[in-house]
Amino acid sequence: MEIDRRHLRKVLRRSHPKERLLDRTVRRQAWLDPIADTLQRGIGGFYGALGKPGMAAKNLMHGEIGLHHPLHPSLTDIPLGAWTVGVLADWLAVATGRVPYVAGDLALAIGVAGAILAALTGYTDFHETNGHERRTALVHGLTMTGVLVLELVSLAMRLVQPDLRVGAILVSTVGWLVAVTGAYVGGHLTFGLGSAVNHNAFEEGPGEFVRVGSRDDFPEGEMRRVEAAGLPVAILRRRGLLYAIGAVCSHAGGPLDEGKVEGEVVTCPWHGSQFRFTDGRVTCGPATFDQPPLAVRERGGIVEVRLAHPLR
Repeated sequence: MEIDRRHLRKVLRRSHPKERLLDRTVRRQAWLDPIADTLQRGIGGFYGALGKPGMAAKNLMHGEIGLHHPLHPSLTDIPLGAWTVGVLADWLAVATGRVPYVAGDLALAIGVAGAILAALTGYTDFHETNGHERRTALVHGLTMTGVLVLELVSLAMRLVQPDLRVGAILVSTVGWLVAVTGAYVGGHLTFGLGSAVNHNAFEEGPGEFVRVGSRDDFPEGEMRRVEAAGLPVAILRRRGLLYAIGAVCSHAGGPLDEGKVEGEVVTCPWHGSQFRFTDGRVTCGPATFDQPPLAVRERGGIVEVRLAHPLR
């Protein structure tokens, strides 16, 4: 009977697998939500108070302007790389005396400058998160903010009290170790939870024209959602011509077909990203990736679409 009970417990554990430790831990931290609410209101209020320049600045921080790619992960390599070099230079200077102390100081300062830019872009991206993703993003953000504070303290100690250099090196080393942990959380946020990735990256669609309806199914000025070889598609007739783009928002997977259309631009109902129907281009963030455009043709009253460009 004892053997049977042990076997039963094993079966029950396997049928109810535990969530990963990081997700399980973060999910239990309800105290994070009020902090997240306050931060998001503050970030939104700051950009909103600036009007159109604020929206342009927000798009720049997301990476929608110029880069058309999330800006935050591009910047995070600067502080992590600089601080790694700095820690190595510091301890080589202490151990051998052959590396000038200024090398570690300079690397630390470069890392701090990069971290400030990374923090600005990271908290801007955080403004568009919710649920478990938001809690995880907040843990990442608060951890890396704490690291930035430690590195600033270390830099101040080096500049103001050179006699405390060894203590300053210890502080920056602790900061680097915490940064590695924070970077792991940030990596999980992207690769585990899919935050800020292109939500159309793994879609497949028609390489050849497929039927999606008849002419009467698509009245002037109205958006319709259809399926084209498994790909959700939003179709709009404007001035008699049909335009089609992927219906799943590239930013967070929102249903574009439920959004508001103004002219040739559709606004995602979830986070306000805007896309042009004529070519799928993102015109306003937080999205940084375009929507997949589709070619449309009408023949004999039948409407057909195919991808304008392969998705993969």
